[in-house]
Order: sequence, then C-alpha cells, then structure tokens
Amino acid sequence: MHRRGFLAAGLATVLVGGRAVAQMQMDDMPGMDMGGHAGHDMGAAPQGTVVLPEGEVLRELPLLANEATGPGRFKATLTAGSATARFAEGLDTPILAYNGTSPGPLIEAVEGDRVEITFANRIDNEASTIHWHGMPVPADQDGNPMDPVAAGTDRTYSFDLPEGSAGSYWYHPHPHGKTAEQVYRGLAGVFVVKPKADPIPAAYGDTVLVFTDLRLAADGTLPDNTMTDLMNGRVGDHVLVNGQKNPTLTVPFGAKRRFRLYNATNARFLRLSFDGAAMTIIGTDGGLLEAPVAAGDILLSPAERLELVVSFDKPGAASLATLDYDRGWMGPGRPADAGLTLLTVNVSQTEADPVPPLPDRLRPIAQLGAPAVSRRFVFTETMAMNASGMEMGFLINGAAFDMKRIDVVAKAGQVELWEIVNEADMDHPFHVHGTQFQVIEHERGGNISKPAYRAWKDTVNVARGETVRLLLRQDRPGPRMYHCHILEHEQLGMMGVVDVQA
Repeated sequence: MHRRGFLAAGLATVLVGGRAVAQMQMDDMPGMDMGGHAGHDMGAAPQGTVVLPEGEVLRELPLLANEATGPGRFKATLTAGSATARFAEGLDTPILAYNGTSPGPLIEAVEGDRVEITFANRIDNEASTIHWHGMPVPADQDGNPMDPVAAGTDRTYSFDLPEGSAGSYWYHPHPHGKTAEQVYRGLAGVFVVKPKADPIPAAYGDTVLVFTDLRLAADGTLPDNTMTDLMNGRVGDHVLVNGQKNPTLTVPFGAKRRFRLYNATNARFLRLSFDGAAMTIIGTDGGLLEAPVAAGDILLSPAERLELVVSFDKPGAASLATLDYDRGWMGPGRPADAGLTLLTVNVSQTEADPVPPLPDRLRPIAQLGAPAVSRRFVFTETMAMNASGMEMGFLINGAAFDMKRIDVVAKAGQVELWEIVNEADMDHPFHVHGTQFQVIEHERGGNISKPAYRAWKDTVNVARGETVRLLLRQDRPGPRMYHCHILEHEQLGMMGVVDVQA
C-alpha cells in the first residue's frame, strides 16, 4: 500500500514485511499528534508567521580567498560552526554556516588546478563532512558518510580538477543521519570550476543564484522537522536567493546576463519562468551544453543546476517567478508553490552597450558508448504502525541504506545503463556521486521521450510513475553513493553504495 492509502486509512493497518525501514518514535516527532485517530495534524508548519523584508539589492556571495602562492593551485579553509543570521527585523536566528556565512563562500577554481581545502568541523557534538557535489574527485576525498569528520577536528580534502571539468558544482554536508538538518540549518555553498577558455562572452557577467528555503518560528528559531517533513521532505515558508527574499538587480535595456541557478533546498521543486525576459539554457550540472537551447520555463529539482543567458529586451520589471508543479504530496499542508517572485530585475531605460552574440556552438559532448552492463533501481515507499511508533521506509530495490553493505559492484571505465524506476507516490531526484551521466530517455504511461538536448548531469528528477534511463561511467575506484536528493528521504533509507573496482 502506498502512503496515500496509508493516510486515508487513518494511519492504522499498513503492514510492512521484514524489509529494513527507518524507525521513528512518536515523542520524537515535533507537531505530531496521533491520538489514535485519523485526521490529526501531521505537523505542517504554520505559514507566514514571520514577514521577511523584500527588495534589497541582490548580494554577491563572498569569495573564498585562495591562500596558495603559486599558479595552478587553490588552497583555503572552510570552517563549519554556529552563527547568527537576521532574516527578519528584530529576530536573530541561530544557524550553521561555513566561515560565518550562509550560503557559504563562493569557491572559484580553474580546470587543471590542484585543490586543497581544509575542513574545520566546529559544529557542537556533531560529525560532518564536505561532499563536493558533482565534482570528479577521488572516492576518499568525496565526503561520503563513511568518512565522517568528528566535531572539533580538521580534515584536508585534496584533488585535481581535470581538463574538461568546468561546471557549476556545489558543496554540502553528508554525514549519515544529520545531512538534512545540517543543510536546512545553513550549510551549503557554491563551487564554480572555470574553463581555461570560456565561449560565453565576458560582457554577460557570471551571476550565481542559490535557492534555499527557510522556515522561521515566531521567535526567529529554525523549527525541527515535522512528520510531514519526513514524509515529503522539508519545504520552508520562504524561498531565498543568496540568503535574501525577492532581491533586486538593475540592468540596462538590451542587456544579456549569465546566471548560474542552484537548487540547494532539501526538498523544494522549482519550476521557474522569467516574466518579461527570454531564457536560453547554456549549461547543466556538469557544464556547458553543445549548443544553446531556448526555454519558456525550467524545472529545477533539489540539487540540480542550470546555466542560463537571459535577454532583457524591454524596459520595466522582469520577475523570476515560480509556476505550479505537482511533485506529489502526502498528507495535508502541501505548499502553494506557484506565484512566488524570487528575483526582480529592474530593466532601466538606458540602453546597454553592444555585446557579442551567444555562440551557436559551446563545446562538444561525446556520447557515451554502448553499455557493457545494465542495472535496474526501483524506488518504493513503506509505512506502518507498531507498538513503539511509526516505521517509514524509502527504499531502493526493496532495501533501506546500510553503510556496511555494498549494493552494486562496478568496473572503472566501463559504461553502464541504469534504469531508474519510480513506483513511489512522489517525484524523487536521483543523484550519483563521483561522475556525470547522460540521460537517454524517459518513459511514463507507456510513452517514451528523448531529452531535448545532450548534457552532463549528476542529478535527474524521476517523476512518480516514470522510468528514467541513463548512461554512466565511473572512472575512479572506490565506494560511491547513489540516492534520492530529497535529503529526508536519503536519511530514511533511499540510498545505496556502488563499489567501483579498478
């Protein structure tokens, strides 16, 4: 029985067999009042209890200083620890931050660089890691949950950025059992790898937009996750851009701007359009496309990134706003996601200086060859009541994550076909560590469709009832994670380990 059926039956008689599931005690569920009856509050947070200021000038993320003295090297320190933010007037909010800021500092390096970043974990009584999301790093430098950094200790991550690795990456914690909480409390940052020769005209700029969402209690604190959050993933009351609500940007009439969009939320799906401006997709998770692609709207599931060029061809206000998207929702409290203005661009009457046109070709993307191995991964969800509380399971191939278990053994350098089948009640964004893959087709309701363009991806949304097929190749040996990037689902079992052997 799916979770919709479970809720309709009054949280009563769903049975789960001997499969591993995550156990949660009722007294650990803020806002959860079972009472032995159906229809009670499932812990949905009240909406709009705190008003955030809007209209401030879009802030640039602080740049992480490079301490290396020689060329071709990037060296720095990232410290994770407690900090205070002021999102609303008169309210101080305790958060977690990298180097005192959330989102964390922007890291910029160039393909070919040697990177050495020391992570200082100063989070009280909590282990953490830094996962370099999407980046081609060795397995023992990837910040996997098997390599925790204890509170009060340091760990230096060292890796090379190979030629052709330019792209829009990011970094965030990945300690098992604490990832979701550490991210929604503020730990996420951007890592941009620049190419040695960039085909996008420099006159377009390079503006990073990091989307996070925020839930504030009336006293300014960040409430704990509720039962609804555990089922659906945490969705806040406010969507922020670079830590601000609906900031503003001013550009001249006729300007073209390059934007890097990051969905760094735990679980919010963002279907976006730019009212009054034309969007062109130029890149995805793993860097530039082969050629620009015009788009009327875009979908960013949690952890996905897109690079856009936006043309502001008429004076006035152009708004980046959300459109409705039904990702599936269990229980009450589905957020009203449509109609949120995330960024307002004020296009002045002053005409921009002429800029070069966007090139017709951006870079070649080699197609991965015929697969030597095919694998199938099936997403399902389970819930049940027992004497001590509720068991929830978010499973891949019927099993919940076990850090000591190897789920897949792969061979380095070998192309594989992965078939991701979503039999669950909601969309699940699927992420693979250690490599970028190519999506080759989607199937839903018996209809097969091809992607609109070839791209390098490390995260892809798999809609409920959909099968996504992708080609991938792991080139670096060692254990790698694959998981749903709704972080609460990852934490409750929807994750596995692939051991890549040389």
